[in-house]
Amino acid sequence: MKLDNTFLWGGATAANQIEGAYLADGKGLNIADVERVANDKHIRKVDSKPLKDIYYPSHEGIDFYHHYKEDIKLFAEMGFKCYRMSISWARIFPNGDELEPNIAGLEFYDKIFKELKRYNIEPVVTLSHYETPLNLVQKYGSWRNEKLIEFFLRYCRVVFERYDKYVSYWVTFNEINEILNQNEPYHQAGILFNDNENRFKTKILVSHNMMVASAKAVKLGHEINPNNKIGCMVQWPLTYTATCRPKDMLARQKFMKNDFYYTDVMCRGYYSNVCRSIWKEENLTFDFKKEDLYALKTGTVDFISFSYYFSSVVKMNSKDKVEKLDGNPYVKKTSWGWDIDPIGLRLSLNQLYDRYQLPLFIVENGLGAIDKKDESGDINDDYRIQFLNDHIKEMMKAIIEDQVKVIGYTSWGPIDLVSVGTGEMKKRYGFIYVDKENDGTGSLKRKRKKSFYWYKNVIKTNGESIE
Repeated sequence: MKLDNTFLWGGATAANQIEGAYLADGKGLNIADVERVANDKHIRKVDSKPLKDIYYPSHEGIDFYHHYKEDIKLFAEMGFKCYRMSISWARIFPNGDELEPNIAGLEFYDKIFKELKRYNIEPVVTLSHYETPLNLVQKYGSWRNEKLIEFFLRYCRVVFERYDKYVSYWVTFNEINEILNQNEPYHQAGILFNDNENRFKTKILVSHNMMVASAKAVKLGHEINPNNKIGCMVQWPLTYTATCRPKDMLARQKFMKNDFYYTDVMCRGYYSNVCRSIWKEENLTFDFKKEDLYALKTGTVDFISFSYYFSSVVKMNSKDKVEKLDGNPYVKKTSWGWDIDPIGLRLSLNQLYDRYQLPLFIVENGLGAIDKKDESGDINDDYRIQFLNDHIKEMMKAIIEDQVKVIGYTSWGPIDLVSVGTGEMKKRYGFIYVDKENDGTGSLKRKRKKSFYWYKNVIKTNGESIE
């Protein structure tokens, strides 16, 4: 099997996990800058401001801010056709609500895009990847407040216009569907709940404001340049039923509703029966403004981008409640307990394409593992090669055999970075090793792993080397 030359191979990162330089050149604080690992169990704590003598993983990241030339050169050596990255909103508007942008922040991304262009690497830019400016959370209540739509669009206009000659692919919000799936969607929307707050209602209102902002950004981006391709981004948890019992099938349908909620609205342009059924389950109704509903209708996305790491299994328990099982007995697990299910990626591609008939973009897929150096100092990460080989093989089957339209594939963490989930460095994803430990110590020196050369060959052969 072999893909054509237009397929976009590459890797994906997020600014808050790699850039560091968290207050450099006028950057403001964002939600990641006050998040820390509290103890060895990796319980996250969120502070009102950075505290002295406390380690915050995002403050240095892997210092991409000062190593970007070296890192992009390594990406180019692998043959990247594209690089999915995010712009830190707080670098451009430090408080999020200013009228004028921070020029130094804009100039930093000027340098990034020029360096990518030098190697003919196509940027795929996420506008908001867990990087909401902290001031917008503390002053306005984050996305509970519809004023954030105005602030987000001001930011979008600045970067759409500034980087028009460099960027054609844009993504609005990272893993937006996790708002409903998370108990407290801090990363996705900067939300920390108040006492006695109706959490479900807040999640729906927050989701609405963000989806309206996304739709208006799509429309704005097309007005600025009709050639812009602007997509949504969701975390896709393909779900199986524990048995063929009809009630278990019903459990699967219910479990996936939260994810279809977002793609239905952002791809179809309206709140579907699936969306309304979720409201009904909570005995709530929502009377959204006509202009908001019009924005959703006229700002549907051009493509669906998604992350895929694992699949899930559910059943209906004796109380007729959906119950998620602790793993799938037919697949292996990662060191962090995630099911390894390459065929699930093929099924996900078919599921999304069949439902929406929009081009798909796999923008995150990878294996977090503890990498150890051998006696010569090399990292022979055959386990990562096997994981990625098996997933890419199933992706290619979906494209070639199932005729699913896929724009590209960007592995998560082509270079080791700070884990957003646990704040760890030892949970490594990269083809490139970064000498940094969980406590922040290390030289930050970069080193190619065995998987670096493997992925280089995959790109060179357009997948023909996949076994």
